[in-house]
Amino acid sequence: MAERMLKFVVTPRSTPEKRDAAARRSDFHEIYADFIDQKASEQASRCSQCGVPFCQTHCPLHNNIPDWLRMTAEGRLQEAYALSQATSSMPEVCGRICPQDRLCEGNCVIEQSGHGTVTIGAVERYINDKAWEEGWVRPLVPGPDRGQSVGIVGAGPAGLSAAELLREMGYAVTVYDRHDRAGGLLTYGIPGFKLEKYVVERRVKRLADGGITFRLGFEVGRDATLAELRQKHAAVLVATGVYKARDLEVPGAGSAGVIPALEYLIAENRCDFGDEVQGFKDGRLHAAGKHVVVVGGGDTAMDCVRTAVRQGAASVTCLYRRDRANMPGSVREVAHAEEEGVIFEWLAAPRAVTGEALAAAGLRAARMRLGPPDATGRQAPEEVEGADFELKADLVIKALGFDPEDLPAAFEAPELATTRWGTLKTDFRSMMTSVPGVFAAGDIVRGASLVVWAIRDGRDAADAIHRYLTAHASADALMAAE
Repeated sequence: MAERMLKFVVTPRSTPEKRDAAARRSDFHEIYADFIDQKASEQASRCSQCGVPFCQTHCPLHNNIPDWLRMTAEGRLQEAYALSQATSSMPEVCGRICPQDRLCEGNCVIEQSGHGTVTIGAVERYINDKAWEEGWVRPLVPGPDRGQSVGIVGAGPAGLSAAELLREMGYAVTVYDRHDRAGGLLTYGIPGFKLEKYVVERRVKRLADGGITFRLGFEVGRDATLAELRQKHAAVLVATGVYKARDLEVPGAGSAGVIPALEYLIAENRCDFGDEVQGFKDGRLHAAGKHVVVVGGGDTAMDCVRTAVRQGAASVTCLYRRDRANMPGSVREVAHAEEEGVIFEWLAAPRAVTGEALAAAGLRAARMRLGPPDATGRQAPEEVEGADFELKADLVIKALGFDPEDLPAAFEAPELATTRWGTLKTDFRSMMTSVPGVFAAGDIVRGASLVVWAIRDGRDAADAIHRYLTAHASADALMAAE
């Protein structure tokens, strides 16, 4: 093994070939090419096979990264795939959209030693795409029928991950979602240049072919209450995510031309599917020829600025109140955006949207500086007196994060307890909400977070539901015997 691995001292870090920025500005295809077999093996061989794999420790799924890197280096690709998918319900998705620079790659031991991290994400994508191409991805095989059903509200990564495991355990599973396609933000929130939609569609098809029922266009509270779903199923999992956009609280924020990030991204993704979107056709949700300002510094903001570039915006500016070092978004995504022509105004915050109520014309912004750390340890931004400046802006996109919707009201379930942040309150060990037999997982519990954490939570919820139903079945059997 030593001869095949530990090549980081002689082999430099390399990523898959990236399309030229000028070429990729005009379409929504993914920007990275696939690794060729030899290159994937070469890059995997750079792994140091360290005794304490911090890459694995800092992966929310605790993927067995060193072992599948070793198998890839040795050409044992089918075994590498099998090990990769053993701990992840969507490894080819995580290989594309996980912020590896903040998780596995950011904690790689050889990165800390100055040799450049192993390209873990690219290898993960490579071995799993290879598995689909070669037919190694097996159909979902349900376990022996348990005679019980589970309802899952939300067809995003948490809900789909839970559905897969529960079906493998032998439960009948129905997934409810208000959208007309499954996948949640994987389908409608993340642009195609980061995650082409066939990647999600083939995963959903595998679940449907395995007997999971999808009730799409179904809204809890409109088509059925939570109590009615609870009566229909032995257990219910709420995995709705968080969709309520935080508002821009400055004068003029209600003007036409100021829109939420998710509405903007959903419109583009729907059009990519061939759907007719009125706001897209009339130009309200389209950036062509406009001066665009995106307010925010997370990955959603990066998705918006890069989408606006591809739609043919006259200019695209990202406004963020802290500096580059304190930006919550992926460093890699910021670099991609800069390559594609996005302008970043660091240490700047919106003060007012200018223009008329029916048409935004600009954005007045304040210069900021970083003051003393706040309660979380981050340096709090402070305004610099007399340093305001103006930006042209026909379209202002609010990418300030997301809050939970009022689910107790929407689901007609006032007994559903929430935290002071509006997320669902659950028991830490059982993942059950205040309603017996109703569980919750993903962003609706932890707040807006990463896809990989949603997958982890969904898998944990499936185990929790299985324990609950098994315990209740045993108790019912004992009572019947008595």
